[in-house]
Amino acid sequence: MRLSSLRSRLLAAVAGFTPLAAALGQQQIISFTGSDGAFQVAGGSISQPQILISSNDYWGVIRAAGDLAKDFGRVTGTNFTLSNGEAGAEPAAYEYRPITTNYTHYATSDPQFFRGPEYADPSAENTVIIAGTLGHSKIIDDLVSAGKLDASDIEGKWESFMTQIVEEPVAGCSKAVVIVGSDPRGTIFGIYDISEQIGVSPWYWWADVPVKQNKEIYVLPDGKVQGPPSVKYRGFFINDEQPGLSGWVQWNYPDTPYGVGYNADFYSNVFELLLRLRANYLWPALWGTMFEIDDPANQPLADAWEIVLGSSHTEPMMRAQNEFGTFYIDKGLGPWAYNLNNKTIDEYFVYGAQRAKPYARNSLWTMGMRGTGDTAIEGLGVEFIVEMLETLVEHQRAIIEDVLDIKATEAPQLWCLYKEVMSYILQGLTIPEDITLLWADDNWGNVRRVPIDNETTRSGGAGVYYHFDYVGDTRNYKWINTIQLEKTAEQMQLAYEHGADRIWIVNVGDLKPLEIPLTHFLDMAYDIKQWDVDSVGNWTLAWATREFGPEHAGAITEIMIRFGMFAARRKFELVEPWVYSVVNYNEGDAILGQWQGLVDDAQAIYDQLDEAHQPAFFEMVLHPILGGQIVHQVHIGAAKNAVWANQHRNSANDMISQVLSSFNADGNLTATWDSLLDGKWKRMLDQTHFGYDGYWQQPMRNVLPAMAYVQTTVSATAGNVGIAVEGLNASIPGDDKYHANSGNNLVLPPLDPYGPVTRWFDVFSRGTMNCDWWAETDTPWVKLSQYKGTVGPDNGTDSRVFVSIDWENAPQVVNNTMANINFSTGCGTEGFANWYGKPIVQLPINLRSIPSNFTEGFVESDKHVAIEGPHYQRVYTPEGVAADSDISYHTLKNYGRTLGGVTLWPQTAPPQTTESAPALEYDLYLFTNISKANVTLYLSPTQNYLSDNTPLEFAVSLFPAGAEQAAPEVVQFVGESVGAGMPPGWARAVGDSIWGLAPEHSTTTTWNVPQEGAYTLRVWGLAPSVIIQKIVLDLGGVRTSYLGPPENFLIGRDERGVYRQTSFADGPGVLGGMN
Repeated sequence: MRLSSLRSRLLAAVAGFTPLAAALGQQQIISFTGSDGAFQVAGGSISQPQILISSNDYWGVIRAAGDLAKDFGRVTGTNFTLSNGEAGAEPAAYEYRPITTNYTHYATSDPQFFRGPEYADPSAENTVIIAGTLGHSKIIDDLVSAGKLDASDIEGKWESFMTQIVEEPVAGCSKAVVIVGSDPRGTIFGIYDISEQIGVSPWYWWADVPVKQNKEIYVLPDGKVQGPPSVKYRGFFINDEQPGLSGWVQWNYPDTPYGVGYNADFYSNVFELLLRLRANYLWPALWGTMFEIDDPANQPLADAWEIVLGSSHTEPMMRAQNEFGTFYIDKGLGPWAYNLNNKTIDEYFVYGAQRAKPYARNSLWTMGMRGTGDTAIEGLGVEFIVEMLETLVEHQRAIIEDVLDIKATEAPQLWCLYKEVMSYILQGLTIPEDITLLWADDNWGNVRRVPIDNETTRSGGAGVYYHFDYVGDTRNYKWINTIQLEKTAEQMQLAYEHGADRIWIVNVGDLKPLEIPLTHFLDMAYDIKQWDVDSVGNWTLAWATREFGPEHAGAITEIMIRFGMFAARRKFELVEPWVYSVVNYNEGDAILGQWQGLVDDAQAIYDQLDEAHQPAFFEMVLHPILGGQIVHQVHIGAAKNAVWANQHRNSANDMISQVLSSFNADGNLTATWDSLLDGKWKRMLDQTHFGYDGYWQQPMRNVLPAMAYVQTTVSATAGNVGIAVEGLNASIPGDDKYHANSGNNLVLPPLDPYGPVTRWFDVFSRGTMNCDWWAETDTPWVKLSQYKGTVGPDNGTDSRVFVSIDWENAPQVVNNTMANINFSTGCGTEGFANWYGKPIVQLPINLRSIPSNFTEGFVESDKHVAIEGPHYQRVYTPEGVAADSDISYHTLKNYGRTLGGVTLWPQTAPPQTTESAPALEYDLYLFTNISKANVTLYLSPTQNYLSDNTPLEFAVSLFPAGAEQAAPEVVQFVGESVGAGMPPGWARAVGDSIWGLAPEHSTTTTWNVPQEGAYTLRVWGLAPSVIIQKIVLDLGGVRTSYLGPPENFLIGRDERGVYRQTSFADGPGVLGGMN
């Protein structure tokens, strides 16, 4: 297993986090052993304990109390009973009137009812829990009036609750645990807090987390007060739900009149999950459904459960997107164009308000309007659109006032500033003060805007619409989890610190594959002080402990931290054969090695888990890891096939077989998923994920990438044996487009005392004969890992030979030399054809040293210096800036693509200049003098979150150590967003997970390096969220790769010969490192 030091720290922390894990960071009130003052609620003298509620409480509270009664049964084997204090009581009823089937004119039919849980006759002596809502529960209000309960800490607060032991709460009951909420959801959260702490995970049904069994359950004496959540409205958007979720729904629920079965039975499971996750807000499924129409019970059921119902950015006024097309356009009632059809559209909005009126207490209204089917309004000009939208919203608010008979300011509303709508703000769009500004990310987890200036004081506040799933440019990502929690934490805390605390809503696609990032997102929204940007590791540890127990929690945490980085480097759908280099920096093999190590570790945990825990572990941990490994095996294998076929290797065909085997393993993995738990989740993972060919939309079937097959019956013209080297696609002997015609030599990347410890060349078969081969060097202190071998179709494989230097016996002088490696074969001219010169591999050797007074810093090798951002030597403070300034730098651990990131701090710091901000300082020793040395920063794909009027910037200065600082070059690296468009270069930035890799990115500055010597590199992030992941100084030697060269040798940290430096995974501190 990898990262033993991280794992040991996590394991040591498990014991301390076990109480927190009971309710993921919330105060522990449950124990399974007795203690002074603790009250036993299960396993004592009472054979069937009872929960007491009031008949006048909210139906949703009574229903949740029924869940708690069943949860105790799941844990102890004996259900608690539920009573409203009345003998022979009928179950609580929620009355509603279903809408009729005329969906253009509002009308309802006869009343129908939702029935609550069954009541038992009251038994005061068996009552151990009392639950109720302040001001809406006679029992609770009587306790307050009698002075037995002081609820002042929660009174009038949003979704707050308290839990405490009360003596003689009702006649005949000596003691009971009282759960009181400030409002109905406060009570419900208090109820589910108990459920979670006794051992029922919120994911017991959706992810098959087994319930922890205990007979003895105690409530601790200290009591608990849980104040308002950090974010008022917290929830998720079911979207992009075809084929996965919709296929599963179709498999499990009867179709509705207008589509697959997104009915009340389905949504009851969704509502329960929301509430158990301490969330309150839902945007229902959108694509092929109509929430309020598909099942007329859906909307009233949400209200009954106390779910705040909303609708997405493209569905204003509580009407589903598909309603207008189905019941208006198809019936000849005009287009979805307010400038042409405003009377009909206003009537459409009136119907939505009428339908929602009975449930207005739990409604959050989406305002505004976009084009048809999640598109922009087109063909009208921005000024006209802005004026039209202001009129439209004025009409919408008038409709709310008229239909609901309230002031518009009393109905919570939002305007989602998604895609093109955000740009209307800059064009002068005026939004009423009380409407929440719901800012959006860029669909790839990068917040586009936070509240600024007077937006921060609006009565409606601000929120964020975020994405864990997306359909659209630059490409869909909707198969399985590819979310790095550390990035979510940084971006959402950034938004929160700037005042976006009214609404957090996240697109979760099919819901099922995104259990972990969704839980983390909602836990942050509930208590961001507990789960801030630096608490991701602790959160993951608490999550793993809750779901799988403390024994394996540390190991699972370390596994999931690695997975988050590996998966988020590039969404699985965007991995292609060209992405990772298979010739430079051993990148492709290092990626495969990391995934193999992760699979090994995850499989080992799975094998050790008891059978009950294995399904949940497979669903949330092992399956996405196996799936991620297969994706990389297929595409990196296809890349090797392409290179090897160009080199005419026989093994190109073997690689086809390997890739095909991996591809088939992907299909088998889906089949395993479909058979899990007797097919419970069959079709949930039908989403295609292979076969994207430059088009953003999903392929209709999984398809392998293109590969080339080498003819096996005829040998290569240049002979049966070929040679290729690290860093090149070329091969010898013979001709190809990668080196000079008839050239017989290839040059390896150089070796020097401070660079990689080895280079490699391959000897391979490209014919029909088995051939022995020999290699010899003309320099005695140049060593090969293998001097002879056999390649051929029958009894030999390709040989990878590593070249190294015996530095102790190398000349102790400073110079550059070239060593030659010569080859011969045992099959004469059949090995190397005689019309080409004998092949030679050349190795440049840089015999060099650094002065003794350079005691700390990075040393140039192979004409470059690569540095992980967090590995700076010091922070430089400009003259005139106080040493105790609040502005500093903060390291984001386990973040980004390889190791971490560094950003200006705190997140509320205003934009800075090079005169006001500290700088990160890196010490370098350079050997190459060059007039154009390029310093490229790999920066997280942040957006201009303070608006395009305040663009993000960084600055760089490179100068000889001890000399006067060179004038910093200040760079604006994020361009403007125009309309629905993103900044120039954005598509590559989000695809690559950094600004800085694509030629069109502006993260490179150019400097003069006049002579060998020590240099100082200063880097300024001139605003928070300018996150520096890696720095690459190119002195003419950087080769193409996805992650950049391995980090260079650091004097004072690294030991020669120990730090291998052959791939990025060798780097000290690299997550999932192979060192």
